[in-house]
Formats: sequence, structure tokens, C-alpha cells
Amino acid sequence: MDKQSIRIIYMGTPDFAVESLRALVEGGYNVVAAVTMPDKPAGRGHQLQYSAVKQYALSVGLPVLQPERLKDEAFLQELCSYQADLQIVVAFRMLPEVVWNMPRLGTFNLHASLLPQYRGAAPINWAVMNGDTETGATTFMLQHEIDTGNIIMQERISIAQDENVGSVHDRLMVMGATLVTRTVDSIIDAENQGVTLPTLPQDDTIPLRPAPKIFKDTCAIDFSWNAERIRNHVRGLSPYPAAWINEMPTVHPLAEVLKGAKVYKVEITQQAEQKGHIIVPCADGYVDILELQLPGKKRMNAAALLNGLKNSLNSKH
Repeated sequence: MDKQSIRIIYMGTPDFAVESLRALVEGGYNVVAAVTMPDKPAGRGHQLQYSAVKQYALSVGLPVLQPERLKDEAFLQELCSYQADLQIVVAFRMLPEVVWNMPRLGTFNLHASLLPQYRGAAPINWAVMNGDTETGATTFMLQHEIDTGNIIMQERISIAQDENVGSVHDRLMVMGATLVTRTVDSIIDAENQGVTLPTLPQDDTIPLRPAPKIFKDTCAIDFSWNAERIRNHVRGLSPYPAAWINEMPTVHPLAEVLKGAKVYKVEITQQAEQKGHIIVPCADGYVDILELQLPGKKRMNAAALLNGLKNSLNSKH
């Protein structure tokens, strides 16, 4: 068996998943079909929008399967008809056993964390929000419990002090694609040598940090936290979905104006106030809000926002 003869079905949805699919296709691996989410109505006209994986798959002539339900009989029959040796899952959804158990060589997943840490839907966000200095990506075989299967490969990257989740996401996306092709190579090698693929069980005895799905409430900034926690919270949600201001200390002159604003960048400061800056007190000092977006407005730096507020006040007098 080689990369031209192994039959691979690829499952994924967002941009993060496109990079690995592209690496497989451009690397000459035999991807026979892609499975992705159904098209979703988006924008004002509610026009159907294709997932990033569907857009790429169509551009290279791959058949695309878009089941509403993964246990749907017609979908299962179609999936079976491709006679895949291997399935690869990157940023998709939870698979029922009838799907992940279908291929002869099983199904592996690329997860954007150093498993067993950060099992769940938002591993990159939580690693940055918690102030971690490193993270990584892991390939593992699917089994019953989500994100718990035996580890095939794992690779680490460092997280810079001022880096946001957008930057970490993009670096992991590229690194993850290499990890996916290396994992396929190791599966082919094991098959050709007639040996079991070497894997490591996940160590559940260590203290684990979860990575649950992020909701709007998760993103709210609490100014009773310490400055470092606020800074990491903002970095871990920037640029998407973005931290936001629910309530500020009521004494703050901009408390009403900034309610509901998204915050993209803050720095820790020891100064209580500074001209052209939006500085907010917190548990152990102050945070300087550098980039933000008022509801219904565009994203801007603090100085531009303050200028705009000053000008609108002057024009009223």
C-alpha cells in the first residue's frame, strides 16, 4: 500500500480543516471524498454559504457529502460505497461509532492541543486564555469517549507573550497539516510491515484542563479579575469571537459608552490615567484598552475612538 492507493475520506468544515486537506491532495494522497456540514444560509440575503472545506473540495474536483444526520441510512450507504481504508477528521463534529468504525484502518482525528489537555470544542482559545506558554496538536485514533483515543503523534509550539489566538490558530493549522500527512505515512508503513500502529494511551492521571464550547457569556470581561487574567482573556478571544465589556466599574467616565464594546487588545499598566488612553481599574492595578469596537461601529484604536467621542460632543455644543 502507498499514498496513491490508500483510499481516504476526509471530514472537516472550517478554514482550519482546509490546510490538512490541501496538504493531502497536493501531496498526492488518494482522497476519494470529503464530508462536511450542510450549506448554511448567511448574510442579509440568507444565501446558502458553502463551508471552507466544501469550497476547496469542489475546486479540486472531490465529491462532497453533506449529511444532515450522520446516522442517516442513505448517507451511510453512500459513505460505504467509497470503500475507504482510512478516515481523517479535522474540526468536524462528533461521529457515531457506525461512521468511525467503518474503514478497515479506522479513523484518526487532528486535535489542536497537547492531549489529554484541552479536550473539547475550543482548545486553542482556552490555552491562550489560561496564559499557557506552549500548546500543540495531536493525532489520535477515534474511540467512544470524545478526544480520548490513543495518541499517534504530537507536536508542540510555543505561545508568545503578546500573541493572540488568531496567530496561534494559523500556526497550528499549518503545523497540523504536516502532522496529518506524517500520521498517514506512519499508518501506511505499519500496514506494509504487518505490524500494529504504535500509539500511546492518554494519561488521565494528571490534572486536566477542559476546552468547552465558548458562548457569549464566556467572552465577557470581569474587571474584578487581576490584570494578567484580563489580558490573557482578551488575547485568547481575539480576533474571534472577541472579548466584550458587559459592565465596567461604575465610577469610570466611559462606563455607559463602552457597554457592549468588543475588546481586541489590552496591556497592563500602572498608570490610573493617561491622555489618549482608555484605562480601567482591576483587582491588582489597571488595564489599558488599546483596540476595541463599539456596537454597530468599526474596530479602532483607543485614541481614534476618544477623538471621535470628543468631536461628537463638541458638535453638539
